[in-house]
Amino acid sequence: MIPIHLDGLSKTYGEQPGAAPTVTVDITVQAGEFFTLLGPSGCGKSTLLRMIAGFVSPTEGAIVFGDQDVTRLPAHKRGIGMVFQNYALFPHMSVADNVAYGLKLRRVGGSERKAKVDKALQRVGLSGYGDRRIDQLSGGQQQRVALARAIVIEPEVLLLDEPLSNLDAKLREETRMQIREVQKAAATTAVYVTHDQAEAMAMSDRIAVLADGRAHQVDTPRRIYSEPATAFVARFIGRSNVVPGLVRDAASDTATVRVGDAELTVRRHPEVPVAAGQHVEVSLRPEVLRVVGEADAALHGIVTAKEYLGATAMLEVDVAGSSVAVSTPDIDVEAGTRIGLAVDRRAGWLIPESATGRA
Repeated sequence: MIPIHLDGLSKTYGEQPGAAPTVTVDITVQAGEFFTLLGPSGCGKSTLLRMIAGFVSPTEGAIVFGDQDVTRLPAHKRGIGMVFQNYALFPHMSVADNVAYGLKLRRVGGSERKAKVDKALQRVGLSGYGDRRIDQLSGGQQQRVALARAIVIEPEVLLLDEPLSNLDAKLREETRMQIREVQKAAATTAVYVTHDQAEAMAMSDRIAVLADGRAHQVDTPRRIYSEPATAFVARFIGRSNVVPGLVRDAASDTATVRVGDAELTVRRHPEVPVAAGQHVEVSLRPEVLRVVGEADAALHGIVTAKEYLGATAMLEVDVAGSSVAVSTPDIDVEAGTRIGLAVDRRAGWLIPESATGRA
């Protein structure tokens, strides 16, 4: 297992209409880590992955595997395994021959090659499928063949480019944990690209949230959810309310913020300067808000919409001109109802308006 260092890595495609955006990052992926590049379409995540793979040359910066600078090394000499979005399997070959392809290129002998192929197929749950044709497999099985082909060469770096995007929702959930288990068993460092937040949160040791060609935050799934570095991260990960506020007082890791007609005590990052009188934004996840009586409420608002979800409901509430989502057990309220909302102490998270993200 080796770490991956992306040192001032940048790719610029030019200013012409339709050109891909510039992407610039400084990121270190730890040895053995399952690291995810997450962001919306066009944010630069696939460009980053292709630079790591050697398919795209960076404009500036360096790519270092362990202590080896591979920035100008051809893709086939980087010792990577890659799983593509469309799997890129050979339809005229059997499952075993597809998996063995990289070993043949490396001139691995017949008996050793067969043993490695059998082991790779066993790891992905396809023992006994070696003689089947690719067109005899389901989409999920094809995805596992592609994964087996990537790990059979025992790569130190495993790259995965949205490998679950062609599967239905249920199969995606079933397959994502298997990918993680295979990566652990293979003892390799993995970089995974996706635009699916649930996928990234469930699978990753750490996540880089990308937008506008930069990393807004590089952190664990838990911290990205509960302590977003920017308003973009708060809105992009899960569902969040980002409401404007004014700082009244600041302590080492909390602040008192005026939101609408209420004052809330919210958590904040101790290394990000905050001062009284500063305009900020506060991230409030829907589950930290509770519908209460008017007398016990910190915030007041008018229900504008209700989405029934079975045991729970999602309310949209107008609070001082801001639309706020509230997750609640299903209650008998309709649009137009005035309600009170309580906020769990220290449940909010302060985002300075000038926040640029942290890595």
